[in-house]
Formats: sequence, C-alpha cells, structure tokens
Amino acid sequence: MSDRHRRSIRLQDYDYTQAGAYFVTTCTFQRAHLFGTVIDGTMLLNDTGVLVQHEWAQTAMLRDYVELDAFVVMPNHFHGIIVITEDLQGMRPHAPTTDPARRQFAKPIAKSLSSIIAAFKAGVTRALKLRSGSIERPIWHRNFYEHIIRSEAELNRIRDYIEHNPARWREDRFYLE
Repeated sequence: MSDRHRRSIRLQDYDYTQAGAYFVTTCTFQRAHLFGTVIDGTMLLNDTGVLVQHEWAQTAMLRDYVELDAFVVMPNHFHGIIVITEDLQGMRPHAPTTDPARRQFAKPIAKSLSSIIAAFKAGVTRALKLRSGSIERPIWHRNFYEHIIRSEAELNRIRDYIEHNPARWREDRFYLE
C-alpha cells in the first residue's frame, strides 16, 4: 500500500506542536527483538538497546522545547513520555491536520511530535549504519502510537506502566517468544 493511501492514526484536527505531554510507543520492524532481552523481569539492553537509549536522551538535548519523562527500551519496542514545553502553534497559520494536503503523509511539520519521533528513529538508524556499515533490513516499524496525556493521574498511571513493563513482559502485547 502506498503512503498516499495510508490513513493517519493521529487525532484529526489536533495540533501536535502544542505544549503537552505525550505517551509514545514505537516498535521494531516485524517486532524483531533487536534491543536486548528481559530476564527475571529486568530489561538487559544489548549494544543496540544502549544506542536507542542514548538517542532518546539526545532528543531533549537537541531540542530546547522538549523534556523527557519516564521511558523504557524493550526487546522489540520503546515506550516514552515526551513533553513539548512550548506552544509552537504560532509558527504557522493553522493546525497540521486541518489542511487536507497535510493529511496525505507529507513531511512531518517542524517541531511536531511526528517530526521529533521521526528524528529519533532516524538517529538510531544512522548510528547503527555508522557502527556496522550497513543494515540488512529496516529497524523500525514505519509509524508510532501516541496518546495525549490529559491529567496528572493519567501521567502517573502511564509512568507506572512504563516502569513495570519489563516485569510484565510475558503479558505484553508486543511479546513474541
């Protein structure tokens, strides 16, 4: 299926550049276990998992409008809470999803959640290529899941979910033997 026929899973008419907290999940391509393993409820990162963790930290270091909260690198996916601290809506006259042309998977809007996650994933891929010289297959599934965090209680519930994700690995929907 071509990109122009894919449907966006983003919330229609929501401006993903506005200040707020977002829970994101991104998976590896075909849910391959690339980042390490879970043993006795503890995530043990391999070199690639450490690289993912490093690139996530770079996300906030390179963007002064971003703060990072709880996160976890799992064998075949990543969960994190990202906070856009500045309301960046003034950078353009409309929200990205109100323009029909923007809904057709154009380049991500600068400083939007999508552009931040795309840069994170690209950074991981670039670093892996530099380390190994080539990559046989894609690292990441081409999309990511997001959830807009709307309350302190929800933020705390998601933090707890992230913290305990390794301990619940066998029940995780991303778990594959």
